[in-house]
Amino acid sequence: MKTENKISNYEKMKNNMAEVFLQYDQEKMAQKFGLDHDEKYLYIRCLSRPCRISRQTGQVTWSEDGFLTEETAGYNEAMTIYDVLCCSRENCHLAGEWVNVGSLSRVMGGTLRKGTNFFQDAAEAFAGKAEALAQSCEALGGKKREKGDVAYEFQYFPFLPIILRFWDFDEEFPASMQILVDKNILEYMHYETLMFAVSHLLNRLKDEM
Repeated sequence: MKTENKISNYEKMKNNMAEVFLQYDQEKMAQKFGLDHDEKYLYIRCLSRPCRISRQTGQVTWSEDGFLTEETAGYNEAMTIYDVLCCSRENCHLAGEWVNVGSLSRVMGGTLRKGTNFFQDAAEAFAGKAEALAQSCEALGGKKREKGDVAYEFQYFPFLPIILRFWDFDEEFPASMQILVDKNILEYMHYETLMFAVSHLLNRLKDEM
């Protein structure tokens, strides 16, 4: 009997978005976000890591050695890049005002809304590991900020910042976490994609630890 290699639904969706990417004006993307590009690739940094998108296949890869070797981007990273490049508003711009992702005025539901377990579960994963988390934040190019036991601002993309704040547990309270984004974040990506973006940040931090 033949055994077929099954592709996960995540891989299917990522491959579908690669095809969608190819339908958009890549020169316009490069100009809009100031991306380096050549005949084969668009280049973008994601959480300080160099990525590139093939202009022939739409596939996203990343590297830490100048692309002498490269890895295929995961679902959360790739889908965030596709959404920002393809679907951001024409004149998207930063408001310069930070808001908690759980309090975005235009958000009516979703995993990141207040009252869900997403951030509590994320905080528990870092409980008792504040020093290691801080080191991971710095490894991702984070700049130390005020408030929290660990607080860092990242350039998610060179044009789009994000802040993580973490409070470790004590005798009275469990560990907790906040993610702050620019008030205009939804001009850059869909709310559903913001979940992918935050998940990618947390996974990168865990990998560094």
